[in-house]
Amino acid sequence: MSLKYTEDHEWIRLEGEIAVVGITHHAQDALGDVVFVDLPEVGATLAPKDVAGVVESVKAAADVYMPISGTITEVNEALRSDPSLANSDPMGAGWFFKVKLSNPAQLDALMDEAAYKGLTG
Repeated sequence: MSLKYTEDHEWIRLEGEIAVVGITHHAQDALGDVVFVDLPEVGATLAPKDVAGVVESVKAAADVYMPISGTITEVNEALRSDPSLANSDPMGAGWFFKVKLSNPAQLDALMDEAAYKGLTG
């Protein structure tokens, strides 16, 4: 599956029954240098738009929202010790958490890359 995006600048990539979630290049660029990341608890069950974490930068703090319903299965522990991964590789090593989807059909409501580029200009 290709990437899907939210209007809150999260990306989500399905890998079997698990989805990987992070923030977009646009989000990390707007935030500036990320200095701290608060990640959700493994086992937490969240609904779309629930706050799943927080990203703090030298400029601002921003909530990271859950794009779809599901249960957190893993968090990126590397971000705790090196939050700059959210800047240097936001779509790869800087992922935030993995989630087991409760309702995969919710992915259909998210934007594809073309729609997201239209949003961000």
